[in-house]
Amino acid sequence: MFNFVDISIAFMIALVSSFLLTYPVKRFAVWVGAVDFPNYRKIHKEVTPRLGGIAIFLGALLGGLYLFPKHEHMPEIFFGALVILITGAMDDRFDIKPVVKMSGQLIAASFLVSSGLIIERITIPFIGMIDLGFFSVLITVLWVVGITNAINLIDGLDGLATGITTIALISIFIMAVIDGQLIAAYLSIVLIGSNLGFLYHNFYPAKIYMGDTGSNLLGYMVAAISMLGLFKNVAFFSFIVPIIVLAIPIFDTIVSIVRRAYNKENIMAADNKHIHYQLLNAGYSHRKTVLIMYVFGAVFGGLAILFSTVGAKYSVVVTIFVLFFLHIFSELAGIVLGGKRPIIDRLRKMKWKFYKKRDSRDRT
Repeated sequence: MFNFVDISIAFMIALVSSFLLTYPVKRFAVWVGAVDFPNYRKIHKEVTPRLGGIAIFLGALLGGLYLFPKHEHMPEIFFGALVILITGAMDDRFDIKPVVKMSGQLIAASFLVSSGLIIERITIPFIGMIDLGFFSVLITVLWVVGITNAINLIDGLDGLATGITTIALISIFIMAVIDGQLIAAYLSIVLIGSNLGFLYHNFYPAKIYMGDTGSNLLGYMVAAISMLGLFKNVAFFSFIVPIIVLAIPIFDTIVSIVRRAYNKENIMAADNKHIHYQLLNAGYSHRKTVLIMYVFGAVFGGLAILFSTVGAKYSVVVTIFVLFFLHIFSELAGIVLGGKRPIIDRLRKMKWKFYKKRDSRDRT
C-alpha cells in the first residue's frame, strides 16, 4: 500500500524545492515591503522578511504533485489552503484586522465542511464513542480555526513554529503509516520535507520568517490532516490523540486565553507573554528555548504514538505521563506555583545523587 521509495522522493523534492525557493521568496518579500520591524514585544533587532510560508506551500505542492494523491477531499483541502495562504500574505504585508483573518480561516474551514470532511464522532475516555450529529460542523470549524491560531500563537521565536509543526507532522505520519491512512501520510511527508528545507533559513538567527502566511497554512494543514487520519480512526481515545500531538500549541493557547480573560484583555491581541517568552525570561537563551520546546514537542509526539497503539488499560498510564510532562514544562516556564520548581528541583537532586554514587563506585 505504501511505496516508501516514492514517499522518499517526494520528501526530497519538497525539501530541496522549499530550500531553494526561499531565496527568491525572501527577495520578493523585501520588494513588496512584507517585512517584520522590531518593536517592544519582539525579540529580533533587525528588519526581517516575512512570507516564508509561500516557499513552504510551493515546496509541499511540488512534492505532492510527484505523489499526486487522489482523494475525494483533496480539491477542497487545496482551495482552503489557498485561501489561508492569501489571507496570511495580506496580513504579512498590510497587517489586516483580526476579523478579516478570522473570515479567511472560516472560509477555508467551510471548504472542508462542504466536502464532507468533518469530525463526525469522537471517542472519550471511560465514555466511549459519541456521535456529534448536528454539532459535527461546529466542532470541525472550531478545530480548524483553533489549531490554525494555536500554531500562529507559537510563531514567536526563530524556527519555533516550523520545528514544532514538523515534529507534530512526523508523529502524525508514523501513526498514519501504522493505521494505513495513505492520504494523511502523503500530505504529512511533503510538509515535513518542505518545513525542513525552510528551517535552514528560519532557525536562529532567522534570515526570513514564515509569517502568518506560513503559520496559518501549517495550522490549517495539520488540522485537516489530523481529520483525515487521527479523527478517522475510531479506535478508543481517538479524540485525545491529536490533542496530545499538538499539546504545546494547544496548551499555550489555553494559557493565553485564560491569562487575557483574567486580566480583562482582548483575547485576540498580541503580546509577549507566551510560554516561549516566559522561558526566555527564565534565563534560557533564544536557541535553548527553541530546543527545549522541540524536546517537549517530541516527547508529546512520542506519547501520542504510544497512546494510539496501547490498549485502554495502559492509556491511563500514558495520560499520567502527558500530565506529568505538561507540569514539568509549566515549571520550566515559571507559569505555575508562583515560579517555584519543586519537581524539577527534586529531579536535579536525584540526578546529583546518582552521579555522586557513581563517582564513589568508580573510585573504589
